[in-house]
Amino acid sequence: MKKSYTRSLDIKHGCVDMSHGSGGRSMAQLIEELFSQAFNNEYLSQGNDGALLPSIKGQLVMATDSHVVSPLFFAGGDIGCLAVHGTINDVAMMGAQPLYLAASFILEEGFPLVDLQRIVASMAKASIEAGVPIVTGDTKVVEKGKGDGVFITTTGIGVVRDGLMLSGDLARPGDKILLSGTIGDHGMAIMTQREGMTFDTPIISDTAALHGLVSAMLNCGAVIKTLRDPTRGGLATTLNEIAKQSGVGMLLQEATIPVNAAVEAACEFIGLDPLYVANEGKLIAICAPQDVEKLLQVMHEHPLGVQTAVIGEVLEDTHHFVQMVTKLGGRRMVDWLAGEQLPRIC
Repeated sequence: MKKSYTRSLDIKHGCVDMSHGSGGRSMAQLIEELFSQAFNNEYLSQGNDGALLPSIKGQLVMATDSHVVSPLFFAGGDIGCLAVHGTINDVAMMGAQPLYLAASFILEEGFPLVDLQRIVASMAKASIEAGVPIVTGDTKVVEKGKGDGVFITTTGIGVVRDGLMLSGDLARPGDKILLSGTIGDHGMAIMTQREGMTFDTPIISDTAALHGLVSAMLNCGAVIKTLRDPTRGGLATTLNEIAKQSGVGMLLQEATIPVNAAVEAACEFIGLDPLYVANEGKLIAICAPQDVEKLLQVMHEHPLGVQTAVIGEVLEDTHHFVQMVTKLGGRRMVDWLAGEQLPRIC
């Protein structure tokens, strides 16, 4: 039964205070009037410490991801939708259909309730659009100065169809490497906003839930070995991870790797390589060579795969090097990311 409070939350002028994490009346009111209203579904409305879910047939996949992005609001999204998309994508890269999400919030004392409402509304919208409900969660409050507004951790559960196996150790010489679109959009959207940089064509984060694209790819019958979303560390680091796991090398073609002109210009100005800049709405697929055209066609037909390109191939290489043929015809090593190029981007 819905509780009755003497006064509603003052969303417009109010802020998070320590009582909102106390476990008492104020915390219950915050949960009821802000989180529960936004995330409302049959499982969350059970009102227990966890969600009782229906039985699932198939192999389960579970993934968790913490989000500490700064700034909290950026061109193309915010920490809320990012927290939903990021975990859905981690589940989807295992070939699973995402089913449910859990969300945990660490709030800083003094954080404006109007901003929290905006973030929660963004999460709810992303969850509804993806068809993956947030069924349980938790809220904690830390003292002012001991957080940075809000941190969000999301955990996702999904199910893999029978007989499907995707893994980073399955790439073999001759396989083709596909990329679903332009690289560096998310990382540079964050970085240019921090630096106050503007361009004739704005840089917009690519944050998106990729499970619909993945489902279309799996349904087409192509032999897909590996799926990955190149988030922190970008395309270069993700491919090095796969090369190491599979014990192979890779040869990329720079001319086929799509990069938005504004992203390329921003990277050049700041001194960054787009190969190492984070993405939040792109995927890498390693595919058997005989099925590459079939897979390309299906990906091109999906809104999130229109710009898909074959960017290279898997080679036999005992050193597990990732190399690239440059636009000028030379070759360069594409090594692991060293250090932290862009902190707090997801």
